[in-house]
Amino acid sequence: MSPSPSPILQALRLATRPAHDQLEQNTFNQQLTAGTITAAATTHFLAKMHGLLVPYEARLRAQNLGPEWEPATRQRAHLILQDLRQPAAALAICPDMPPLATWPQLLGAMYVVEGSTLGGQVIARQLAKANIPLRAYFSGYGERTGPLWKSFCQLLAQEATPENEAELVESARLTFQKLDAWLNQPPA
Repeated sequence: MSPSPSPILQALRLATRPAHDQLEQNTFNQQLTAGTITAAATTHFLAKMHGLLVPYEARLRAQNLGPEWEPATRQRAHLILQDLRQPAAALAICPDMPPLATWPQLLGAMYVVEGSTLGGQVIARQLAKANIPLRAYFSGYGERTGPLWKSFCQLLAQEATPENEAELVESARLTFQKLDAWLNQPPA
């Protein structure tokens, strides 16, 4: 029997479930679910993810995380550039980011972004079946995806306190909401 999730993970899952479910209603996820995914929808989704990841990853680098966080590994926007074969300057940056000024806010956003690597593995397999080669970003950390998620969850549990839990949880919820709004903006 596996150990039960930490209290912070339980709180995050419960509080973010509605926003997470809403996020999964975007065109890209609907096409994946229906088995009608297109390269155009995948390209749009990746371009939008890049627009969120660039400012998020800049803030992550500014945090000066210790080596236990493997901060260089957690930088993944460059994988989208590999997929799209476009310069970063050609892609829009999300104009309405969730607040990332405090450590709890960054942890909440990390919960969303790091958690997306798990779903990315499933998406990569679905894209392979559809013969869509845009899979570098979705492949996450490859074989290390599960272990890196587990490591993140352990570190998150160590950093969460009764004093910062509400801010951390609200940041994760807001990150899902801001990402959903950004993904649903039509291409420019």
